[in-house]
Amino acid sequence: MTNRLTTPRSTGPIRRRGAAAIVTLAAMVTLTVLTAAPPAVAAGNRGRPVRSTEATAPRDAGEPIMAIVSIKSQEVTIYDADGWILRAPVSSGTTGRETPSGVFSVVEKDPDHHSNLYDDASMPNMLRITWSGIALHGGPLPGHAASHGCVRMPYDFAEKLFDKTSIGMRVIIAPDDAQPVAFSDPALFVPNAQTVGQAPARADKLAGEAAEAANTADEAKSAAAAAVRAAAPLTASLRTLEKLKTRADAALAFSEKALAAAKTDEAKARAEDLRQKAAAEATGLATQLDAAKAEATSKRDAANAAQDAAKTAEAKKAETAKAARDAKLALEPVSVFVSRATRRLYVRRGFGADFEAPVTIRNPDKPIGTHVFTAVANTEGGGLRWTAVTIDGGDNAKDALDRVTIPPDVLDRIAATAVPRSSLVISDEPLNRETNYRTEFVVVLNNQPQGGLAMRRPSDDGLVADHDDWGHGDFFSFWHWGDRDSSNSSKRQRGGQSYYPRQW
Repeated sequence: MTNRLTTPRSTGPIRRRGAAAIVTLAAMVTLTVLTAAPPAVAAGNRGRPVRSTEATAPRDAGEPIMAIVSIKSQEVTIYDADGWILRAPVSSGTTGRETPSGVFSVVEKDPDHHSNLYDDASMPNMLRITWSGIALHGGPLPGHAASHGCVRMPYDFAEKLFDKTSIGMRVIIAPDDAQPVAFSDPALFVPNAQTVGQAPARADKLAGEAAEAANTADEAKSAAAAAVRAAAPLTASLRTLEKLKTRADAALAFSEKALAAAKTDEAKARAEDLRQKAAAEATGLATQLDAAKAEATSKRDAANAAQDAAKTAEAKKAETAKAARDAKLALEPVSVFVSRATRRLYVRRGFGADFEAPVTIRNPDKPIGTHVFTAVANTEGGGLRWTAVTIDGGDNAKDALDRVTIPPDVLDRIAATAVPRSSLVISDEPLNRETNYRTEFVVVLNNQPQGGLAMRRPSDDGLVADHDDWGHGDFFSFWHWGDRDSSNSSKRQRGGQSYYPRQW
């Protein structure tokens, strides 16, 4: 694996300039020197780098795991678990509109995208890496940086890559040349084979429980609504009966007064007849009212009980749904970001925040660089095979990893279910404000020009982390994460607004 991952790229043919043919020994020596070194070296580092050509690895390719763009060489290389598989020249952002260097991932694919920032410009086979508008896509390549911040690739290469790429693929944009190298260290995540093996069955079980709880909650909600509807008419009936009873009591009192005032036998007889009728009416209404009150009390109690049951069922639904989501996410690769700027560790799965925790960084005031460790495959022993990519100075990957101390309980929580494509990013940088609830970690090198990113500020709609330049602030509590299932991402909304900040 080491050889495959560190195979040097071909520099391609060197063009010979000048009209005269090489006919002398001195000219032959000159040709040898030019062939042995890229023009930038032969010209004392004043020339342009050798232009890359498209290339395909002479082997069967696996699913792409990461793309590395070199701003210096104007080249993109695609890697699977065993090394590079595709390579092509690119055109990145021009001066003032530079493509930002850092760590990104593919967050959206669009085979026929058009810019709404630059005159409806065609951006075929777009692989978006920030929601504010940085992407890889097909486009013209003049042989130098010329875009407005995106990474242009050859049209046919972009089409081929589009079909192979999955949402979430890591995209690393390096200021210089960078490539993954085989890496191993006991500090990297070691999964628990039993936990990993049981995870699918656990996810299925909890998904079933969540579905059952959802059905129960729906039924309880319907029952509560029916109980409330059944109790509602009784309130009006009670008011009607109470009015009738009041009138009947008044009629009875009037008849009793009339009886007491009667002087003749005939008047007394008529008054007594009226009193008896009024008494019967009052008694009957009293009986109806008592029965209605009992029924109303019973139905109100039933409605209250049904509403309480519905609330309990809804809480159970939410609890089991969260457990099911977490169990499903446990099947996803875990992404971990350690920031020297904030001295915190952040964990995400499936574009959703999991948790964060403080970490200890030895010599915290000393630069550590930016390093991406990626689990590319399982090993026969049940562990993970890792690579490391360093894109910014500071320590080397080994020393950077040694400087970070993750609390044991946090490490256990992360490592137990780590699977291929899990990653650990260590950086001097904080989380970039492009990081939101539909991205992987976005880490931008602040010591590199970011003109192309600065032009595309995310819309101020609460979709970005609310922290200052050093990442301070309660990032994960700021978000309302909601349902982290991305299957319906195209219409996901928050606060009544679409989360897509369409600015390009």
